[in-house]
Amino acid sequence: MDPIRLTETPAKLGEGPCWHEDEGVLYWVDILGKRLHRHDPSGKLTRYWQLPEMVGTVAPRASGGLLLALQSGLAFFDPENGDLERLPIIDGNPRTRFNDGKCDPQGRFWFGSMDIEEKENLGILYSMDLDGKVKAWIENIGVSNGMTWSPDGKTMYYIDSPTRRLDTFDFDSSNGSITNRRNLVTFDEEEGFPDGMTRDSEGYLWIAHWAGGCISKRCPASGERLARIPTHAYQTSACCFGGPELIDLYITSAQVDLTESQQATFPQSGHLFKKTLETPGSPTFPYRG
Repeated sequence: MDPIRLTETPAKLGEGPCWHEDEGVLYWVDILGKRLHRHDPSGKLTRYWQLPEMVGTVAPRASGGLLLALQSGLAFFDPENGDLERLPIIDGNPRTRFNDGKCDPQGRFWFGSMDIEEKENLGILYSMDLDGKVKAWIENIGVSNGMTWSPDGKTMYYIDSPTRRLDTFDFDSSNGSITNRRNLVTFDEEEGFPDGMTRDSEGYLWIAHWAGGCISKRCPASGERLARIPTHAYQTSACCFGGPELIDLYITSAQVDLTESQQATFPQSGHLFKKTLETPGSPTFPYRG
């Protein structure tokens, strides 16, 4: 069965889905629409919040509320009352914005930036520790995107989309350091660009293909493609597992950068989708700071 469309109105640039286990809802963002969305499978709590600037991604906080990566920096957000608490400026480069990000199993927040005009490699990959200290790990990034960690916590997977590469790092969970970068997959042009990413409970990688109209399942050891799920959206942007059993793969997409022909072929571009699988996925880890 094909993925099911969940939204009535498409996003301009849907991204950053994360399942909030305590609330039993999915949060995701529309970057260009400057909106934070909440999808409630029961339909009761589905809504959105208009934000003052572009928002790249969202993560739950263990202490309550959410952590947002906005265009100009990080902020804590309370969906109950709409309060936005900005954190100290990290980058300060007016030519960049923050893009994808998520928390590692220990609760650190990893997030990356990119050139707003997508012309130069101005992006940086950062992590924020539980005490709020921020460290830069990689510079000269085109579009910082998907990341996830192996079930044993010893490997971090990372995507810089314009390179068409899926890279791996040795990950030290005790201090959150990454070393020994190497390439696992270089995607062919006809596959589009690798974008957002998650993994399942068995360690297999699930990758959204921008300009590829699909989600692919990859072997974490060899990078071999094991399955392909068409998505009805040419610009498929990100995915995460959710639902009470973590077997629902939620998929975001975008309307931007489509030709008239592509829009006609993929009329559901920009919508949020769900595909129910047999193998449960990784939970969304919260920020523990």
